[in-house]
Amino acid sequence: MKFWKMNGAGNDFVIFNNMEEKIPAEKLGEVARVLCERHMSIGADGIMVVDKATGAADYKMTYFNSDGSLGEMCGNGARCICRYGYENGLAGEEQTIETTAGIVTGHRIDQRLYRIRLNDPSIIKLDDPIEVDGVTYECSYVELGNPGLPHAVVPMKNLKDIPTRDLFDLGRKMRYHPAFPKGANVNFYEITGPDQVYERTYERGVEDFTYACGTGTGSLVTVLTLQGKVSGNEVSVKMTGGELRVTVDHDGEKVKNLYLTGPTNIVAKGEVTDEDLHV
Repeated sequence: MKFWKMNGAGNDFVIFNNMEEKIPAEKLGEVARVLCERHMSIGADGIMVVDKATGAADYKMTYFNSDGSLGEMCGNGARCICRYGYENGLAGEEQTIETTAGIVTGHRIDQRLYRIRLNDPSIIKLDDPIEVDGVTYECSYVELGNPGLPHAVVPMKNLKDIPTRDLFDLGRKMRYHPAFPKGANVNFYEITGPDQVYERTYERGVEDFTYACGTGTGSLVTVLTLQGKVSGNEVSVKMTGGELRVTVDHDGEKVKNLYLTGPTNIVAKGEVTDEDLHV
């Protein structure tokens, strides 16, 4: 099986073209679990599977988390898949990708920099506090696309100074909080300057902090824009893996366009020979 290994701001993926590989759909979860194990295989936050689109899009992208669960969408993954699609002749510099959460459009800025239009928010709750271990936390909630990819947005003072173990325990409890029936990605943030934000995201399906989360960053900036805390124009969000920029085009509390811009990196191209993978 031929594959590409890519990352977008440290969010890393294994990508393969299933129009060529023809791996049965029921096996893809197992493929994700095996290939994403960092000490035993290639290692990644998830896999992206390219297939023929069912509608008018250039192609279809299906995303699986590292635990084998199906993900609705992945923002950093979508930027990487746009580069994959362009460099493999599946689409041009402007492209449309079919995802489980709906259509995503992509734009090539230069060799490594790509911008995507994320799925429209289907649910936005700007003030929806939750309680964990007797402590009430400010929280907003956003779902991108339909079915929606769920994100909790939680402000946290002195975020960079909080021990990872403590933040991990809190993120895990929030990820499974009963207020979120589908579970949620938990995006902790702190505003560090005008249109500048620091973020750490605990991702469901990975069950840990990732270096970046594109849909989480888009959800975060959506909330802050609608709350009037940032301008919504090229807002800089820094995280472990680097920097992403988000623009929110809105009319009152209705988001009309949500753009995510950031880098891509082709780490490796090769052939999977993992003997523990049975497909």
